[in-house]
Amino acid sequence: MNFDFTEDQHEIKRTARDLLTKRSGFEQIREAAEAEAYDESLFKELCELGWAGIAVDEQYGGAGLGVVELMILCEELGFSLAGSPFLANAIGGLMIEHAGSDEQRAQWLPGIATGEATATLALATDGVAAVVPDADGAAVIVLVEGDSAVLVARGDAEVEPLTTIDPSRRYARVTASGGDPLPGDVVGGLARAEVALSAEMVGVAQRSMEMAIEYAKERKQFDTPIGAFQAVSHRCAQMLFDTEGARSATYFGGWAADADESQLALAAAIAKAAASDSAHSVTNSSIQVHGGIGFTWEADVHWFFKRAQLDASMLRSASTCRALVTSITAASLASAGGA
Repeated sequence: MNFDFTEDQHEIKRTARDLLTKRSGFEQIREAAEAEAYDESLFKELCELGWAGIAVDEQYGGAGLGVVELMILCEELGFSLAGSPFLANAIGGLMIEHAGSDEQRAQWLPGIATGEATATLALATDGVAAVVPDADGAAVIVLVEGDSAVLVARGDAEVEPLTTIDPSRRYARVTASGGDPLPGDVVGGLARAEVALSAEMVGVAQRSMEMAIEYAKERKQFDTPIGAFQAVSHRCAQMLFDTEGARSATYFGGWAADADESQLALAAAIAKAAASDSAHSVTNSSIQVHGGIGFTWEADVHWFFKRAQLDASMLRSASTCRALVTSITAASLASAGGA
């Protein structure tokens, strides 16, 4: 197991950080939120770089890279809080890639790889998905119920836009009856999607932590930076601990997806649980470090708290993932004991 990135992977991370720093500042985020839209030019630029299809097989027009490379991009998108359908399209594509038939892949993956026909993915109950990211503009919606999933073309679904606490991304409630069943590995596709989602939450936590630390260095009380006070420094240290723990778990999930699928179910569940908890605690602590100003609309830190809340609610919950970790671990121990 090697958690070190290759030079090519480091270059992807550097390029993404540089681009998103220039193209996804808080001014752009606020403008897009007020317009109730996403920055189409930013998403187009991401697609022109080939990133929409980074994990899509080359025969369908993608880059043919892995979940690790996608994970790197998702972390940077979370760090910048970029408002685009990139994540939704990526996780929908992962499910079609790993659970779809040859015909389904040929029909949908070329458009997903170029961003011309985007996808999205959500869990559903009786054909209803309560919160679906970027569903309104998607060409195809993947709905997962238990261990099965169906593809629903946008025109065959009822899509009701939602107003949520996170204005940086568009969400909708989707209702569909029927759909085109995916015959393959739905559980594996969902696990890969959760690794990508977890990576975005790691980026959200990282940026929130950095904002808190910078504020703690600059804000003074009694002529002393508040970061020098033990209560604040301890909170910042806990934020670092939580963020790094979630990052390690998420990187384990990315590695398992590409290198050892036998560990993917466990790794993805650990990643989603750890990243959900970390993103919530770190973004909340960042607001606390900022004090009263952190609760104001004019401050930027609250945007990350809101994204963390919605990300954590997508796909399987942290509590469901913890139960899955317990179940997998218990089964493994029982098997080892029987052997």
